[in-house]
Amino acid sequence: MPTTTPGPELPVVTVVHAPACHFCDDAQQALAAFATRFAFSVELVDAEEPRGAALMATHRAPMFPLILIDGAFFSSGRLPRKKLHKLLEARAPLVA
Repeated sequence: MPTTTPGPELPVVTVVHAPACHFCDDAQQALAAFATRFAFSVELVDAEEPRGAALMATHRAPMFPLILIDGAFFSSGRLPRKKLHKLLEARAPLVA
């Protein structure tokens, strides 16, 4: 019986966003740019949905967007691009 080696798990970036939030729009654009280099998945959650409100309350995020990496707090407010780049270099496979 052949065995398969599972590939590395892709990081999951969760973005809790609000309507008319320019930091949210900026974060989504930055993530799209990072996606051209690194393999990861993005999950968008509306802050007005029950799950989005619960995530905001759990992580006590003072600003939008709330960014989680694999469910752990990463940032809120303006996306720290250099910090995210370092994390993705360490954890995400390169796009072929």
